[in-house]
Amino acid sequence: MDNNLIHNRICVYCASSTQTPEKYMEQGRRFSEILAAEKIDLVFGGSRSGLMGVMADRIMELGGRAVGIMPRFMMEVEWHHHSLSELILVETMADRKDLMISNVDAVVTFPGGCGTMEEFMETLSNKRLGTFSKPMIILNSFGFYDPLLQLLDSMIGNRFLRERHREMWTVVSTPEEILPAILSARPWDSEARSFALVQ
Repeated sequence: MDNNLIHNRICVYCASSTQTPEKYMEQGRRFSEILAAEKIDLVFGGSRSGLMGVMADRIMELGGRAVGIMPRFMMEVEWHHHSLSELILVETMADRKDLMISNVDAVVTFPGGCGTMEEFMETLSNKRLGTFSKPMIILNSFGFYDPLLQLLDSMIGNRFLRERHREMWTVVSTPEEILPAILSARPWDSEARSFALVQ
């Protein structure tokens, strides 16, 4: 596939829970295989456990690169992956989120918990304000994000977001759909701030 990406780096938000169901783990491995085949770096939160660890392990097994970004306090309690292609340490969670979306071609949200949701929502808010312009893909594995999609629909229906804001994200259900969705995403830029406020 001719990916036409600028940075060949994709940020993934996902779970670090060791109790993550295997069906989600398998989708993580599959996406890492796709990234490795396309020579695209995985940028993620740097944990060795859960989906984070599984995805990093798989892409590196296949010769790809996994770039972890983690606050120092997490490393101090041994949450970090010990053999990443690159581990970048930062001071705060805010620094981590900023760096994770710096110089990437897209953000993909896999199933996860409150940390994953925080990352997704902050990036979505930044995109609404025109300070982030890259494609945002929601992997709705096995309907996991149906409640989130209903909430976003409710935000639009109740006029907290505009109908046009639906263009900020794309929903897919399998790892194989992610890269095509990124490549076909509608352009978005700083002009978004001109309609960010719902009036």
